[in-house]
Amino acid sequence: MRGARHSVAITASVLTDFDALLDARSPAEFAEDHIPGAVSCPVLDDAERARVGTLYKQVSTFEARRTGAALVAKNIARHLETALAGKDRAWRPLVYCWRGGKRSGALAHVLREVGWDAHTLEGGYKAYRRFVVERLAEVPAKFKFKVVHGVTGSGKSRLLAALAQAGEQVLDLEALAAHRGSVLGGLPGAPQPSQKMFESRLLAALERLAAARTVYVEGESRKIGQLQLPEALIERMRASECLLLDAALETRVALLMDEYRHFFADPAALGAQLDCLAELHGRERIEGWKRLASQGAWREVVARLLEEHYDPAYRRSAARNFPKLSRAEVLRVTSAEPAAFAHLARRMAARHEATAAA
Repeated sequence: MRGARHSVAITASVLTDFDALLDARSPAEFAEDHIPGAVSCPVLDDAERARVGTLYKQVSTFEARRTGAALVAKNIARHLETALAGKDRAWRPLVYCWRGGKRSGALAHVLREVGWDAHTLEGGYKAYRRFVVERLAEVPAKFKFKVVHGVTGSGKSRLLAALAQAGEQVLDLEALAAHRGSVLGGLPGAPQPSQKMFESRLLAALERLAAARTVYVEGESRKIGQLQLPEALIERMRASECLLLDAALETRVALLMDEYRHFFADPAALGAQLDCLAELHGRERIEGWKRLASQGAWREVVARLLEEHYDPAYRRSAARNFPKLSRAEVLRVTSAEPAAFAHLARRMAARHEATAAA
């Protein structure tokens, strides 16, 4: 009963009620997914967890617990001397592990003995994960989205960034997914998060938005790279009003030249990605693109990719998936320069402010 008094159930508000979230699971578990903002404080590292598990299965429960207790004590002592050093008397942490059991209970017990008001999360990460899935099925329906469309290279991501800078609400799905959403959309040096981590980040981003204000989002397919968008979000986006960016080919080429710059130094990496399109376009066309890249004819490569791959793909899917796109307001992109998008975003923000005031 004493432990139950220090356990709290998962809610949207409880995750912000404490001064810190401490994840007592192993580093590998933390890396796959964790509550946004949580600090990794493993009471057993990956190797130690495996060692204790082996003792449970092959030796005895007693030996596993004796060995585990020594390791847990050592690791908690290290956290007290490092990550948790300097916390004042009023500090209130919430601790969780896989199921809200022994690992989080051990850490929270020691923290309470120190004098901190430490609680554990009832049901642990598993309860949090159920909460994320349930909330992502419900939360999107409360928002009024304005979906930004346009062929590849029209500057959708840049407009979203400019709108955020202008004070508008933006849900940047590609930033959350660490991917630009196309065959060449992988970000150099930035692997995509796991599906679970993406969903955690997505829910946290949605919870920060105000339902009373418009939320701008890019018109995405069901997948961004290897990550799947929640069905409820897809359905809400596809039922929403749209904006359509219109940019000349030379402007689009300039924008993509900037985004694809990392390929210029590594044509082989570009070639490997283009090979993924061989079934769709045929080997002859792929080899033509790769030959231009090997010659450093980057503007021609980008222009041909737009005209021969991206634009036909967009025409096939956008109107079919977003029925209100045919009635979209068209916004003209006059330049690839950041100032052009900043001007467009300020104009949109001012118009919304005037509409709200009226």
